[in-house]
Amino acid sequence: MNTESHFQTAAFIWALADLLRGDFKQSQYGRIILPFTLLRRLECVLEPTKASVLTAAGEHQAKPEAVREKLLLRAAEQPFFNASKLTLGTLSDTHTADDLMSYVQSFSQDAREIFKHFEFESFVQQLSANNLLYQVVQRFAALDISPQRLTNYGMGLVFEELIRKFAESSNETAGEHFTPRDIVHLTTSLVLTGQDDKLRPHGIVTVYDPTAGTGGFLSESDEYIQQVSRDVTVSLHGQELNPESYAICKADMLIKGQGVDQVKLGNTLSDDQLPGEHFDFMLSNPPFGVEWKKVQKAITDEHNQKGYEGCFGPGLPRVSDGSLLFLMHLVSKMRARQEGGSRIGIILNGSPLFTGGAGSGESEIRRYLLQHDLVEAIVGLPTDLFYNTGIATYVWILSNHKPAERRGRVQLINATGRASKMHKSLGSKRQFVADRDIEEIVRLYGACQESEESKRFPVDAFGYRRITVERPLRLNFQASPERLAKLDDEKPLQKLEEGEREAIKAACATLGPEQVFTNRDAFTKVLKAALKTTGLKLGAPVQKAILNAFSERDPEADICLDKKGNPEPDTGLRDNENVPLDESVFDYFEREVKPHVPDAWIDEEKRDELDGRIGIVGFEIPFNRHFYQFTPPRPLEEIDADLKACTDRIKQMIEGLSA
Repeated sequence: MNTESHFQTAAFIWALADLLRGDFKQSQYGRIILPFTLLRRLECVLEPTKASVLTAAGEHQAKPEAVREKLLLRAAEQPFFNASKLTLGTLSDTHTADDLMSYVQSFSQDAREIFKHFEFESFVQQLSANNLLYQVVQRFAALDISPQRLTNYGMGLVFEELIRKFAESSNETAGEHFTPRDIVHLTTSLVLTGQDDKLRPHGIVTVYDPTAGTGGFLSESDEYIQQVSRDVTVSLHGQELNPESYAICKADMLIKGQGVDQVKLGNTLSDDQLPGEHFDFMLSNPPFGVEWKKVQKAITDEHNQKGYEGCFGPGLPRVSDGSLLFLMHLVSKMRARQEGGSRIGIILNGSPLFTGGAGSGESEIRRYLLQHDLVEAIVGLPTDLFYNTGIATYVWILSNHKPAERRGRVQLINATGRASKMHKSLGSKRQFVADRDIEEIVRLYGACQESEESKRFPVDAFGYRRITVERPLRLNFQASPERLAKLDDEKPLQKLEEGEREAIKAACATLGPEQVFTNRDAFTKVLKAALKTTGLKLGAPVQKAILNAFSERDPEADICLDKKGNPEPDTGLRDNENVPLDESVFDYFEREVKPHVPDAWIDEEKRDELDGRIGIVGFEIPFNRHFYQFTPPRPLEEIDADLKACTDRIKQMIEGLSA
């Protein structure tokens, strides 16, 4: 059966949703169509061995459940079985719901679990209450989707088309669980291209997706590997948070004859269901910009207690976006380089490239990835590719076993112009990446050369040191009426008795409102003498508050010195400079700062925690800056001519109206 026929079969199955119109929301169609399609396919696959399974079920009825299940799986000659005498075609028209649920409960555990997470029983009861169940059952019972008509691969295409239709019908949330197939194909191709040495015949390859969704990456990677080498055994692993997406994923895999025992349900970040496992290839499209507050305690505890022995050693991103947590989780699942290493393909939005300054969790994560030479390439994608967002996205390719020509360097590929318009928008998805563009992007990546769309940079090109530049504090002092009034705003003075405050004000007023002091030490000496006349014992906080009330910044005043005789920094003039990582901070300072502010200096106390050198190290990847092309503005004469033509047209229109 060709691909066109697969689409026709999927369209025919989806057309059965006409029965549901009016009684169910359109977004619920998939939750009924998908499990019934799965049920019918499993029934067709099991038909040749059904008699053997029933015989074995009778013979081994008294045996322990685990033993009995193994024996029935052997009799079924499939990774699943059904021990019921019923079929969709033999269900009672009066007790359809009871018969159907009895039939479903007779499946082996993996298949049974899928129907549970589809909330199949709930929908069966709704169908029954609307007198639709028997009609739906009969329609599916008459559907021929047997292996003789549809191979596992063909049935996989049909099921994926149904998943796509389901995603379209509920596209307000589809992007959380369903990655468009063009993006899946591109990312998978980038990760697996040139990996023939790992895909040797008779080998075993492991693939992992921590945000499995409906299983697009797992299915695509399996298909890609089988095309390259049919004798490779592909072991698929994944974890998914959403029960319905998890059910769809396992159903899709079961339909294709793939093992589903290593696909787990749960939160990957706080409850890793595959601990200690490492994989050859990893693919993921984590949710964009989703906060991780619900699992904050578990992740923070792991970061604090395990450090680099856990997933999140380098740092934690801000709680409003957990994308980089998924990336670090994948890095922790990499095989050791001596064992062949691993490759990762992950789709992220723009914020992981640059969010967070030097010393922040995001910057420290980027620092770890880049300084450990894990980032191989980043591909900028066109906008409007996803169902629930039109934002810019990027594919990160990581490897801990880079080929020699890529070591110490990162390739940036600008594929933002490689988009084709959709005939019909699907939610926010208005564009797609056509096969020819996917091939060209993969070719650009494989060539690893400089071009308009491809740039290569040494790792340190993305690093910098944030130095703190201080300037001296310069103040003048004056006991003017305005500044005397400011004494009432100072908290240390507010705590004094009213009589004490008035005595201080009277003493300060004797300094004279006209005299301006440009040296703090000189003013302090005069002030102390005046305050001595009050007979009050004033602590340091009160004296500091009085100085503060009478002071004002003055660039012409003398520099204020600390107790050691060093210039005191003015916090209001404090600034930061980002010095390229491969340059001396002192050379940079002398060239870029000193000529403009001769009295400035570097705060040498602010040092990086990891290397102990002056300045806090930061990393960011300004992707767009490297591909920016300046377009000069049009000549003024041309703009003036356009404006004149426009005003002339408006004049003519007004004249036409007045006539």
